[in-house]
Amino acid sequence: MQGQKKRKVDLVVISDVHLGTFGCHAKELLLYLDSVKPKKLILNGDIVDIWQFRKRYFPKSHLEVIKKIIDLSAKGTEVTYITGNHDDLLRKFTDVEMGRISLVDKLVLELDGKKAWFFHGDVFDASIQNAKWLAKLGGWGYDFLILFNRFINWCLTKMNREKYSLSKKIKNSVKKAVKHIQDFETVASDLAIENNYKYVICGHIHQPQIVRKVNKFGTCLYLNSGDWIENLSSLEYHDGRWSLNYFKKEDYAPEVVTEKDVKDFQGMLAAITITSQPEKNK
Repeated sequence: MQGQKKRKVDLVVISDVHLGTFGCHAKELLLYLDSVKPKKLILNGDIVDIWQFRKRYFPKSHLEVIKKIIDLSAKGTEVTYITGNHDDLLRKFTDVEMGRISLVDKLVLELDGKKAWFFHGDVFDASIQNAKWLAKLGGWGYDFLILFNRFINWCLTKMNREKYSLSKKIKNSVKKAVKHIQDFETVASDLAIENNYKYVICGHIHQPQIVRKVNKFGTCLYLNSGDWIENLSSLEYHDGRWSLNYFKKEDYAPEVVTEKDVKDFQGMLAAITITSQPEKNK
């Protein structure tokens, strides 16, 4: 993206990046962040995955995402980090401000005269509130599924075949998962309408969405920024309009695979092997 003019955007929302996990697409996120110049950047939860953090795995590209966010704030972008469930340890520091970076649990903004309510969305998830250990265990399994899927897609790409999402296939085939997403959207929208918010913007369920919600009390626009594990999606608000953006590799300069990339991949595989081995009693 060097030398290419950056798009000016009023507001960018990203969530569920999960830095520190094998499934995170940090390099793609860096390309996206290099392509925009937002007035405001809202990080809507689960940016750093503290639940699944491993000392053995935090690649340079993951660190560069953090550096890029700090760099954006230094150049004038107002950055708001809304805590999620995978980075809930940061909630101890709620309302801390460092320059143009602030840390909050939720956020209300007025966008062109309309109230917008931003929060991650884990407060609606009973599995997290009532059995955090079970949710964490599920997170580890999801991480390995995503990594395995990336290996499959690497093989499919070599054979000039279309990529395939195992997790999306599983989610779409399980009625309970589909109902969970629908219930999440309904609860968030009903609460927004009850509190006179015209927009409600969430993350958490890794399901990018912009949809008009209506009940007997009124209407609001429900938005979800998706994730940077499977969908590689973000929300943008500019000139009074919302848009949902998906990362497309063809929109950027072709990526050259270097010897360092190969070593990083080998290191990732080594980290998986070490992580999967049971610890011996000391």
